[in-house]
Amino acid sequence: MVRFLAMLVALACLTACSPHPVNSPYDPEALAQNTLFTAFTQRSPKHLDPARSYSSDETPFTYSIYEPPYAYDYLRRPYVLKPKTAVEVVTPRYYDAQGNVLAEDAPGEQVAVSVYDIRIKPGIRFQPHPSLALDGEGKPRYWPLKEGELDGKYGMADFEHTGTRELVADDYVYAWKRLASPRVASPIFGVFAEHVVDMRDFGERLKRHVRESGLPADAWLDLRSFDFEGVQAMDDHTLRIKVIGKYPQFKYWLAMTFSAPIPWEAERFYSQPGMAEHDLSLNTWPVGTGPYMLSESWVNRRHVLTRNPYFRGEPYPCKGEPRDEADGLLADCGKPMPFVDRVEFILEKESVPLMGKFLQGYYDIPQIERGEYGVAMRVAAGDSSEKAALYNERGILLRSATEAQYFYLGFNWLDPVVGDVGSEERREKNRKLRQAISIAFDWEQFVSIFQDGEAQASHGPVPPGVPGYEPLPQGRNPVVYDLVDGRVTRRDLDQARRLLSEAGYPDGRDAKTGRPLILNYDSAGGMGSSAMLDWMRRQLASINVQLEIRATDYNRFQDKMRQGSAQMFMWGWLADYPDAENFLFLLYGPNGKVKHGGENASNYENPEFDRLFEKMRFLDDGPEKNALIKEMVGIVQQDAPWMFGYIPKSGGAYQQWVGNAKPSQMVRDTLQYYRIDPALRAQKVKEWNTPRWGALWWLAGLLALLAWAVARLTRRRARATALAAPTEERP
Repeated sequence: MVRFLAMLVALACLTACSPHPVNSPYDPEALAQNTLFTAFTQRSPKHLDPARSYSSDETPFTYSIYEPPYAYDYLRRPYVLKPKTAVEVVTPRYYDAQGNVLAEDAPGEQVAVSVYDIRIKPGIRFQPHPSLALDGEGKPRYWPLKEGELDGKYGMADFEHTGTRELVADDYVYAWKRLASPRVASPIFGVFAEHVVDMRDFGERLKRHVRESGLPADAWLDLRSFDFEGVQAMDDHTLRIKVIGKYPQFKYWLAMTFSAPIPWEAERFYSQPGMAEHDLSLNTWPVGTGPYMLSESWVNRRHVLTRNPYFRGEPYPCKGEPRDEADGLLADCGKPMPFVDRVEFILEKESVPLMGKFLQGYYDIPQIERGEYGVAMRVAAGDSSEKAALYNERGILLRSATEAQYFYLGFNWLDPVVGDVGSEERREKNRKLRQAISIAFDWEQFVSIFQDGEAQASHGPVPPGVPGYEPLPQGRNPVVYDLVDGRVTRRDLDQARRLLSEAGYPDGRDAKTGRPLILNYDSAGGMGSSAMLDWMRRQLASINVQLEIRATDYNRFQDKMRQGSAQMFMWGWLADYPDAENFLFLLYGPNGKVKHGGENASNYENPEFDRLFEKMRFLDDGPEKNALIKEMVGIVQQDAPWMFGYIPKSGGAYQQWVGNAKPSQMVRDTLQYYRIDPALRAQKVKEWNTPRWGALWWLAGLLALLAWAVARLTRRRARATALAAPTEERP
């Protein structure tokens, strides 16, 4: 017992002598290094192969390792494309069906093929990788591997030799061919095949070859030997892509990692026997030209990105929004990126310890790809003065902005009460009913209650950050809002009641039968709390209309939407690219969900809207396109197939030592822009996590006193026992 207490005292003394926080999850010197620490919460990334990756939790890796030809400007809004590996963002050449060159402003209907000739910057090199290693004779060092050479190799660091080479246009061609390969099964192939010349047929040719050749399933399918008219290398640094018809939105595809280059040597390397059993593939160990490379990967534990030593160093942007300079986001103008040497992703299964470590300073950013942390913490600071004081004392940066996403409440265009069916008179009355309901639903109040003010009530189907969006007061919805003394104000309920009466429901009752008007809202599981549903009932009750909630699980809800049996519903949309087409197509008649299986969940049809949409989708960004977008928005504001709902904000939470932090859900290659001040971090972490040694010394003293008392008592008992023992009699 005495020894145990003495050990405790010694341990307390040794701990108290440590100059480092005792709760640090890292090595003592780690926080002073140029490393960014962040977390992941679900699982290790499943697909780091750019042809297969389609999950947001994979994007911090894929967009830091791979480089498509284009990227989004980090600071500018609305979003603007910039060249990445390309020399410039090119304007395509247009050809008619006979192969004749057309003018740049030729009507889209005349264009049979758009040709994009993209010049690739010379001198770009792939990261060091074993697949590119050559021996003294210039032959692949690890192809083919001999028996036993793969023993003990489970990561790229286990291979002694690596190599590199220059990026060429053929690497992009090979990557596009992989999208059509039956061995890859890319989730984007079907969409790309609709627009790229020969792509669907090319995929069929590959399937036929695999089927007829008898090629083993694990053997390398060398895609270089197959011709693909749609994507070609004209020379080492010129990539040609042919697009069916005119499709200006195609340029945004060239900013997605689906179009990032893949060296054919990497696929050949990973196709060797035993690689799959050692978990070695493009899904686990990618090969790119980007600023970072995956150097460590412990499944469901930790992943580490380090600088690609062959990265050329791209300059930090010098232009942004007006407030960016005040936020310090232009201080690094023109300096070569990346600024951080190393990025560590650490598994945190629970949100509470993740946020606890963030507040202690052990994470610089909670999660790179998630846009809710900044919003949630801003809300928490508004609800709690203690949290607001803590965030302020820690200097945490909480930034948020509206994003290219949307939540709307839709009316089913096929429904006899709220839709566009029946006689012309009936359709006009139903339109007035939708307008009355749209006025009654106070989305500003919804944002205040259910989004804690971290969202924006919307006036139309095009959100901020997208070219063609009009801010207030120009972009107001005149059906729902008035303009009073230059201020946009929601119309009063008397105007809603007047429209309701004109729709045939005076005071909320059918003018012919006297029955109360009851509308149905179909709610999927998890899509709306009971408080939110109660709020919706109250909105309609304000004009004496009853709302009945029909809650189902999500699968049943999906069935209702496909069948067109829902009357009112709520849905959302997150843009794949920042173009108005990516939102307005949700209202395009030929995309109707019931008739065509498309994403037009309201089944809205308006011939004039459809005509303008078909014209707008062929136009490049500019005044003419913006004018068409405004006209289309005006049509749907009057028709009211949606209540335009709200646009949620996306936000980031950043430690005070993180520089160049600007939240975005569209820009995915953000890691290269961040800057860390390791000295400030080490100072603050020590300051925030220094133990209260006074209490520990008091405890050590108490333990010492207890040890002394126990020892003294033990000695006294020993002496008392000796004195009381009987003496032995001698004969």
